[in-house]
Amino acid sequence: MRNYIIAIVSISTLLFNSCMASKETKSAAGLFDTAWELEYISGPRIAFEGLYPNKKPQITFDQKETKVFGNNGCNGYSASYTLNGTALTFGEPGPTTMMFCDGGGEQQFLLQIKKITSYAIDKDGKLNLLVGDVPMMRFKKVAK
Repeated sequence: MRNYIIAIVSISTLLFNSCMASKETKSAAGLFDTAWELEYISGPRIAFEGLYPNKKPQITFDQKETKVFGNNGCNGYSASYTLNGTALTFGEPGPTTMMFCDGGGEQQFLLQIKKITSYAIDKDGKLNLLVGDVPMMRFKKVAK
């Protein structure tokens, strides 16, 4: 009888944990297999179009390599990321291209991305990168 109870508890625990893992994977699945283009950034006193007059920053999440890559409005970049549920942090950006761009958008993008603590995908399908509960950056999906 005791072995029967232990078996039931073990199976129940396994099922519960697998359901939780599948729910977490589903919620994060919206991040992957798409490129995201920045449409809002918090903080600068310069108009968005002034920060990014030629190219808007983009970000793509590589689930297998746990890296992001894209451009920061001027240069290409890549960085590691850590995802735990909706908690999200980015590592230091790796090597970037070395183009010179004026306007400060590149620095603003890199400054804000270091502060991110979590993410949310809103009802309109937009990716919001958050510090606490405050959206610091908002991205829309772009066709690949």
